[in-house]
Amino acid sequence: MEKDEILRQINKIFIDVLEDDKIILTEKSSAADIEAWDSLNHIQIITAIEKFYNIRFDLDDLLNFENVGDLCTGVQNKLK
Repeated sequence: MEKDEILRQINKIFIDVLEDDKIILTEKSSAADIEAWDSLNHIQIITAIEKFYNIRFDLDDLLNFENVGDLCTGVQNKLK
């Protein structure tokens, strides 16, 4: 699956979880850029992504995600 397609799907997940249809993610987006993306919502976002793609991130994956681009790459790697 292409990274830009994953980014579009993850953007929809963020919109659903954070209940904000104005969210437009880029690969450089991070929690600092989105006000509602706090630690509690982060868990909900990761859980929703894992469920959507039927994947499971391990702790090392989660600790290495610095932005949405890293998250997209993580999804892409799990789908291989």
